[in-house]
Formats: sequence, structure tokens, C-alpha cells
Amino acid sequence: MSYDDGSVGDANYGQIGLGYSNYRRPEPLIAQYIETALGDARTVLNVGAGAGSYEPRDREVTAVEPSATMRAQRPSELSRAIDASSESLPFPDDSFDASMATFTVHQWQDLEQGLSEMRRVTRGPVIILSCDPALLDRFWLVDYAPEVIATEASRYPDPQRIADILGKAKVQTVPIPLQCSDGFGEAYYGRPEMLLDPGARQANSAWSFLGSQEAAESVASLEADLLNGSWDERHGELRTQPFFEGSLVLITSTP
Repeated sequence: MSYDDGSVGDANYGQIGLGYSNYRRPEPLIAQYIETALGDARTVLNVGAGAGSYEPRDREVTAVEPSATMRAQRPSELSRAIDASSESLPFPDDSFDASMATFTVHQWQDLEQGLSEMRRVTRGPVIILSCDPALLDRFWLVDYAPEVIATEASRYPDPQRIADILGKAKVQTVPIPLQCSDGFGEAYYGRPEMLLDPGARQANSAWSFLGSQEAAESVASLEADLLNGSWDERHGELRTQPFFEGSLVLITSTP
């Protein structure tokens, strides 16, 4: 599916992408995992680059992003993103030392084609930051918005499938820190009040698949449990737990 601003996939970033960069800022710990996987690559392709999260500042980065809304939110110090999609990358074979894609493969219309394109244009490692759908129900949100978790689980591809398509790949769990600055859902594992913020929810595309009534009921249930102490009775230890091992994974493929 394609939207007016050029978004592809099942979510309309022309609507939900507004203000995205206010909540989805790169988390240094996650960035370090990506930097390590990039190795000594000097030229890097970022596919589905969005507002530029996790693009290394000390390398030559070429960004590809189909959504005009997301391209417009890229900081001025980053290169202008090319309007293109993962399934048809406008570059010759072996153009880049490495390529990366973060929180985007679940939006692609053809996963195998997109990954094959990344491998085609990349001489070295291909790095995918994604979520394991089988592990999403580790997050307490499943008690309040099971539709959100189910939606996410239906969209994210199995990391092993990604690894198999790319070949010579390893899958590693990425721990999520308590004060994670990248506001994907599990980033708030110890800060549940953040999910009462409409902007924080909007920056997580799965919420856009809920009807307004469903979303309101989920938020009201969470708010009530925070007010009466029920959430803390069940999950209070998470408020001080330094890391959470949830569904976040990094897949690294070498040629």
C-alpha cells in the first residue's frame, strides 16, 4: 500500500509520523550495538531511514526513505534522504561497505526482495534492528492492550527468516535500558505513565491499527491501575530494573 506522503506498507506515516522524532530519539546503548556490527565500514546505506535515528555521524551515510513526512524530520546535519523503497534500491551492485535498517522491515511490502536488494548493493555486513514477534508478550502491555501486541506480532517477521534470507547471519538480543531514549513500546517497561501520552503512543505504529474506542479503553485501564496501585503491585520492580530483555534483536549478516 502507498499513501499520499509516499509511505509504503501498512501504516500511514503521513499521519502518525508527525512529531515522531520527539519520541523516537536514538538510544546510545542500541547505537553502540549497531556501531560494533558496522565494523570499519566507511560508506553505509540506511534503508527505511526515517528521521535518521542510529545513522552514524562519523561515516558516509546514504539514506533511503519513501515517506516525505519522515524525510522532513531529518536533522539538518544529516544528508538528505533519497525518495526510494527497499524493494528497488537505485544503486549499482556492491555500492556500500555496509547497510542497515532499523525498525522498518515490518513496513516493507516484500521482505525477501528488500533484503535481497540490501545484500545486492552491499559489499560487507547487512544489519537489521527489529523485534522478535514470539517475545512481544514479555511486555506487560499485553495485559492492557493485547490488540497492540497481537498487531505487532503479526507484522514483524521472524528474525530467523531474516537471517535465512540474508545468509551467514547471527541474531542477538539487545537489552533495553530503563531510561531508553528511543520510545518504541518496550522502552517504557519501567515508565508506564509514558504510554498515557498520546504522542508516545502515536510514535508506535501498532496503536494506529486500534479503533479509537479500543485505544481509549486500553489507556483508561492502564491509568486506573496506575492510580490505584495495581500496576505497581504486579510490575513495580520494573521501575528500578536497569535493563529489560524483551523482543529487540539485531540481525547481522556477513557476505
